[in-house]
Amino acid sequence: MKQVNIHQAKTELSKLVERVEAGEEIVIARAGRPVAKLTPVTKAPMRRRLGPLDGRFKIPDDFNAPLPESVIRAFEGRKR
Repeated sequence: MKQVNIHQAKTELSKLVERVEAGEEIVIARAGRPVAKLTPVTKAPMRRRLGPLDGRFKIPDDFNAPLPESVIRAFEGRKR
């Protein structure tokens, strides 16, 4: 990763952008301290399609019903 100072980044921005487009990452520093990073923009991930499984399964009518007491006891670590 190459580091350049702010003055160099201002004067050579076009060249730096070309290098970034080629896949390089460039750090911009002020007084030798990194303050920013130029990185290539990646393609946005494909948008998720909502409801791709619509109609493929049925949610049981009792899906939100309270759990049986025996299951609750098991989660809580109680035997009885």
